[in-house]
Amino acid sequence: MGCRCTTSSTQPAMNQNQSFPEQYFRRMDESDDERFYDYPRLVVHIDEAAIAATTRLYREFLPADSDVLDLMSSWRSHLPSDVPYRRVVGLGMNELEMRENPQLTDYVVQNLNKTSRLPFDDASFDGCILTVSVQYLTQPVDVFAEVGRVLRPGAPFLTVFSNRMFPTKAIAIWQSLDDRGHAQLVESYYQLAGRFEGIQSLDRSPKGSYSDPLYAVVGYRTHQPLTF
Repeated sequence: MGCRCTTSSTQPAMNQNQSFPEQYFRRMDESDDERFYDYPRLVVHIDEAAIAATTRLYREFLPADSDVLDLMSSWRSHLPSDVPYRRVVGLGMNELEMRENPQLTDYVVQNLNKTSRLPFDDASFDGCILTVSVQYLTQPVDVFAEVGRVLRPGAPFLTVFSNRMFPTKAIAIWQSLDDRGHAQLVESYYQLAGRFEGIQSLDRSPKGSYSDPLYAVVGYRTHQPLTF
């Protein structure tokens, strides 16, 4: 299971991040991401209550018997175990982590901060998830535009986030905002990508418990023809 995808880091950039000041996407640690993520971390990054909320969210928005892209994937996808998916493709930085993920049918190793172009054909997936990792993207609008390209019309793209992070690798603007600001920032990624409609923010934080908060932004691939 799985394949290693070697994609060029010299591809022309779409430069859609130009809507933001360059310093927004700087990080305390600008060293090679491959080195940082080379050691497998077989741990979860939110607590059990927040994981359960994530799974409920995915059950609600992702249809059964569908092709799902798990972007910035790891050793757990948090998809409902009782829903049959036709294909779940992981794209992440650590091959061992994705190899240990029982829900992936295939995986690709790729650093989106070097190569934002996704190695998939247009309209390949019925849904995409990005779980508690959006804060590490340095070219988020380019990546979101690529997600729009590989999704089928009407397909949902769910970006889930909490308040945890690796602070040395999280972008500067993320660390300067509160939870509401995070949601507004992620919404702007969808809007600037120009390939989504029905964009909404959700608060799915577990109630009545001392749990990690959980938020999501959801957008649907537009039915309009894409311009490239």
